[in-house]
Amino acid sequence: MLRILKYLRESKASVAAIILLLIVQAYGDLALPNYTSVIVDVGIQQGGIERAVPEAIREAELEKLMFLMTEEERELTKACYRRLSEDTLEKKEYEKYCKTYPALREGALYLLDTKDEETLLRLEEGFSFPMILITSAAADMDEAMKTVESLPDEMIEELRRPVREQMGDLTDSLISQRAVLYVRGEYEAIGMDLGKLQTSYLMKTGAAMLGISILIMGTAILIGYLSARTAAGVGMRLRQRVFGRVVSFSHAELDRFSTASLITRSTNDIQQVQMVSVMLLRMVAYAPILGIGGILKVMNTKTGMGWIIGVAVGAVVSLVLILMKVAMPKFRKMQELVDRLNLVAREILTGLPVIRAFSREKYEEKRFDKANRDLYDTQLFTNRVMTFMNPVMMLIMNGITVLIVWVGAQRIDMGNLQVGDMIAFITYTMQIVSSFLMLTMVSIMLPRAGVAARRIDEILDTEPVIEDAVPGEQVRRKKEDWKGEVMFHDVSFRYPGADENALEEIAFCASPGKTTAIIGSTGCGKSTLLNLIPRFYDVTKGSITIDGVDIRKIPQKELRELLGYVPQKGVLFSGTIESNLKFGGEEITDEEMKEAAGIAQAVEFIEGKPEGYESPIAQGGTNVSGGQKQRLSIARAIAKDPRVYLFDDSFSALDYKTDVTLRRALAARTADAAVIIVAQRISTILHADQIIVLDDGRIAGIGTHEELLRSCGAYQEIAKSQLSEEELKNSAMDAQKGGSGNE
Repeated sequence: MLRILKYLRESKASVAAIILLLIVQAYGDLALPNYTSVIVDVGIQQGGIERAVPEAIREAELEKLMFLMTEEERELTKACYRRLSEDTLEKKEYEKYCKTYPALREGALYLLDTKDEETLLRLEEGFSFPMILITSAAADMDEAMKTVESLPDEMIEELRRPVREQMGDLTDSLISQRAVLYVRGEYEAIGMDLGKLQTSYLMKTGAAMLGISILIMGTAILIGYLSARTAAGVGMRLRQRVFGRVVSFSHAELDRFSTASLITRSTNDIQQVQMVSVMLLRMVAYAPILGIGGILKVMNTKTGMGWIIGVAVGAVVSLVLILMKVAMPKFRKMQELVDRLNLVAREILTGLPVIRAFSREKYEEKRFDKANRDLYDTQLFTNRVMTFMNPVMMLIMNGITVLIVWVGAQRIDMGNLQVGDMIAFITYTMQIVSSFLMLTMVSIMLPRAGVAARRIDEILDTEPVIEDAVPGEQVRRKKEDWKGEVMFHDVSFRYPGADENALEEIAFCASPGKTTAIIGSTGCGKSTLLNLIPRFYDVTKGSITIDGVDIRKIPQKELRELLGYVPQKGVLFSGTIESNLKFGGEEITDEEMKEAAGIAQAVEFIEGKPEGYESPIAQGGTNVSGGQKQRLSIARAIAKDPRVYLFDDSFSALDYKTDVTLRRALAARTADAAVIIVAQRISTILHADQIIVLDDGRIAGIGTHEELLRSCGAYQEIAKSQLSEEELKNSAMDAQKGGSGNE
């Protein structure tokens, strides 16, 4: 989770906005149950009368109530009510009040003259007990009022004590509700329209609920939008960084991470992180806000059922711990199985022609089926765990609801709880349990996302072995200032993790205008030697220089701009023939592209296509033949006009005639560049200025074809294996007659 939060730090503004919106949403969600409660308790049971403070009251009734108040309460009541009578009002105003309070025609009324909430609460405390005393006929007011004008505070406390003892367990809302019965009776006596009063209250409260619901909906939409955008931004940035880091990897890092694993990490793993990022922003951040708010609200309800919350939370936490212990190891394993499935699928699809040639379809189907079945079994197990979790969570929630109703019904029957309070308590409890449920759902997914994030960080934290020199040590020149003389100075190389060197003490010079050929048996290190020049690997010992400059001091981008590399296996990219030939840079003109295609003997088949250079190339160049693919790869390198040409057995798919014609045209183009050719066929390198024979990673001989035939046993063996006695004599004569690249 910490790794994922680290990714979200770059979107601080959006995350802060989401949290603020979540607080607003939680405020609305927590406010609605209270409105539901007051609709039931006040709107329905109390007829819309909100508190035990009468809006208007007859003079005689107010005197009765004040008779049972303390001195302080009497003074407050007198200050908050004003007297209405025919004598104190203008005729027009009097008639208006008479429509609302018909009893005003029979005598004076007192009208509440304050809206201050704190004052109203104090008035309610002063009115409640006198109203309950009068309603329950606990005191004979008329007789007492004839005796004295008011009772002393001590006697009033004596009268209230038994009432307090009787209602000791009642909540404030129940005490207020009993007092409201008196207010309701008084309103009827005054002639007020109670139906209109109740309807007005219900409409006002309902409008408030509707407004809050709209607010919740609006914030939820904004939260969803911002969360999705933020998570998508996280995914986009991660893909950019992972791809950028992979592109910077040398062959050593690419060998460490398989292609299938890199694809999985760049797609599936990042998708997992992106999905969980949305859940973190929408659910994990919201759950504690809603849960804590719900607990605070429950504490304020004073229902005496808080222990039920503890039971619910305990049950949910126990379930989560059990599921986490069972499912977490499987989630960790799942990503590895996805890697394995991708690897097997990639191998099968890449090697499909070979598989068919050897009739191994059934075997490969079984191998894929095993990888597929392993992933299926793991996913099935985790899905079953998730399926088990949902009904158990519903059982817990419904069980808690039944428990609240059962306990709450007993308290309602005893007169200690109102129906609305119980409804609100159920809603708040469900909100608290739901917040834990949100955390539960995310906690199940977090392990898998955590594994994905760790795998992504493995790539991002892997520093490429091959790096540019520090700026102060770098050698920078314009491309035209380089000649292209390549020298190997006692170079040795060992693959990472290998026990022995692949190349040992290699030393030679490839001069501009000359062709250097490298030949040897399979696995002797020819391609490895060539891969050291573009720094696909770095030498283990010794150095390689271009024009006397160690290639490790040349920035990689500038170094590779000097090289025209043609790999052993022709690689083309989806697009057109033109886009592939101009792959070396946007500065390549159409004329240079066509000239390069002519040298590579590719013009005939290109112009034979209906769309010519705009002909599409499928992914991997699958819609062209091997020879065409190789010629396009050679043309791509020529169009770049490099200082050093590197051909890694790049003529193997060409017929002899095309090979001869291509090399003759290439010789004219490369007169000022160094050409290094790795070859399997002696016929390809007969006229090379210098042939290097490799044997088990060491130089077995250096010289021309004629010289090596006389002095190098390893070269003689290769020549005898490829050429007949007559061809050997003819090739020696040709080598004597011909110069470099002349046929």
